[in-house]
Amino acid sequence: MRTRTILTIAGALLLALACRPNESLEGQAKDAKIAAQIKSKLASQVGASTITSIAVNVTNGVVTLSGPVHSAAESSQIESVARTVEGVQDVKNTMQVLAPDMNVTPGAAPPPAAVTPSR
Repeated sequence: MRTRTILTIAGALLLALACRPNESLEGQAKDAKIAAQIKSKLASQVGASTITSIAVNVTNGVVTLSGPVHSAAESSQIESVARTVEGVQDVKNTMQVLAPDMNVTPGAAPPPAAVTPSR
């Protein structure tokens, strides 16, 4: 009976250590605070739409920014805003620049080129 109890406790302890997260609760709280500060600065300095369109993930002070942006300049601006937040160690920019809208009206399109048969 005593051996069984010891084995059960040892197994539970081993399982608890194996499932331990990579970051402490204090570290997770710091990262959450950094993410919130970045989102707040983005909303005020870049625009409110960045709150929903740009994902901000922080792990151990390393920020990963992802989501669609309209230009490379907007991407750079968002990245520089993130870098100004205290506690940020590095910023990884994985945002995608959207292709510009191509508004072509049917009457404005050039006529197709004439094809001459080759001999």
